[in-house]
Amino acid sequence: MATYSKKIVIRYTPDAVAQPIIYELVKQYDLVFNILKARIFPRREGMIVLELTGIKENFDRGIRFLKEMGLKVEPLSKSVCQNNNKCVHCGACTSFCPTGALTFENPSLKVIFDAEKCNGCELCVSACPVRAMEINLL
Repeated sequence: MATYSKKIVIRYTPDAVAQPIIYELVKQYDLVFNILKARIFPRREGMIVLELTGIKENFDRGIRFLKEMGLKVEPLSKSVCQNNNKCVHCGACTSFCPTGALTFENPSLKVIFDAEKCNGCELCVSACPVRAMEINLL
């Protein structure tokens, strides 16, 4: 069977932080995970960015499990975005992006954001002088 891989953002509730949720994804659904970013604090809301890999059916069952636990799950591409109304295409963000998600398009020299390459590190947010790179943490 072919493997399926996707980067997701999981938003934790204060009650769920103490639960072994990632363990369950591995044990019950045979998914491999790579933690790309995490902000998890005891008794507070938190978030974790994962790349999950496994058989598509197991992936879907694992996502269903997370949602049944009351967690908000969304693709990473919905969390990091380029606000084209603010972007002046200066390119400051491109030199900080470790994954190549931000590049110059030739010949227009416009900054292009590829959400599939983004790992959610947020370096582009602090690098952008006009704050055109945004993180949706809702």
